[in-house]
Amino acid sequence: MIQNLSSRNSVFNQYISEIRDSVIQQDSFRFRHNMERMGAIFAYEISRTMEFETKEIVTSLGIAEVPVLKQSPVLGTILRAGLPLHRGMLGVFDKADNAFVSAYRKHTKDGGFNIQVEYVSSPDLTNRLLILSDPMLATGASLVLSYKALLAKGKPSHTHIVTIIASTEGVEHVKRYLPSDDITLWVGAIDEELTAQAYIVPGLGDAGDLAFGSKK
Repeated sequence: MIQNLSSRNSVFNQYISEIRDSVIQQDSFRFRHNMERMGAIFAYEISRTMEFETKEIVTSLGIAEVPVLKQSPVLGTILRAGLPLHRGMLGVFDKADNAFVSAYRKHTKDGGFNIQVEYVSSPDLTNRLLILSDPMLATGASLVLSYKALLAKGKPSHTHIVTIIASTEGVEHVKRYLPSDDITLWVGAIDEELTAQAYIVPGLGDAGDLAFGSKK
């Protein structure tokens, strides 16, 4: 199932416009802040699909019956670009456990690249709800490999994948290689073009560099 938040008008689209804007992007603080705000919106939308139970809350004047989450999710992210998005969701799911995956492109001499997964930190995922975030879904290869690496920590009951901007090719890759019954893909926007160097067009550029500065 694919949920595209840009398919209906909301303030979310304002944040999308700002993180794409090459002038506004020069302010790395604002770029990170917009990613955090979008993470919070994604978290709210996902919460509407989760299981709740009624709890009696004692107030100063009586007892109120309030629906509360039955279980907090595990928030997973792909380092480093996913950290602001992760932080935004953690502000909503403040009791969540956390998982981190280090995955990056290792470029080859012929101009191509391989995806390297070097580090995984995660609680037991068995029968847990996993929310896995990465701001850009280009080819989809790093996300699929990261998800499979996390399976070594147990099989989640369901996984929500969150990305701000995806390419059509990346979406198709996820649909092809991940189990459709166990995955919901949440996107902020879907762009058609992917360059030979696997950059999304119009996209927004390198989310990690824009958030945290350029790297060697």
